[in-house]
Amino acid sequence: MALTKAGAEFTLHPYEHDPAAQAYGEEAADALGVPYERIFKTLVAEVESGLAVAVVPVAGKLDLKAFAGALGGKRAAMADAAKVERVTGYVVGGISPLGQRKQLPTVVDSSALGFETIYFSAGRRGLQIETAPANLIALTRAITAPIAKPA
Repeated sequence: MALTKAGAEFTLHPYEHDPAAQAYGEEAADALGVPYERIFKTLVAEVESGLAVAVVPVAGKLDLKAFAGALGGKRAAMADAAKVERVTGYVVGGISPLGQRKQLPTVVDSSALGFETIYFSAGRRGLQIETAPANLIALTRAITAPIAKPA
């Protein structure tokens, strides 16, 4: 695991995933008793240069225009789920920003910096990683920008 290799502190938080759940981030927050603002979802969008990763709180939505702008582009659109699974190596609902098959440009919503630790998918439904935002940013070579808007 990338965090272990980097010597970063983290905690794994397993929870019982309900196969009927559609809102994976909210399910994780509810199961773990963590505020929606501290659980981050990993989304993949198409920008002019190709695929890119957005990490935003489950309390909000991805602002596609702000996301594109953070990457120096004009527009972005959510990527096709099948393509995302193929490129990242993860299933939708369990996409981790870490350990993807190919390193994609990554933008972490700047709200993450307001927390000592944040939660995000560990690569499968039913498992979250808790670590300092700086660890995620360093390991994904991410930039931070205000890319979330209220849900």
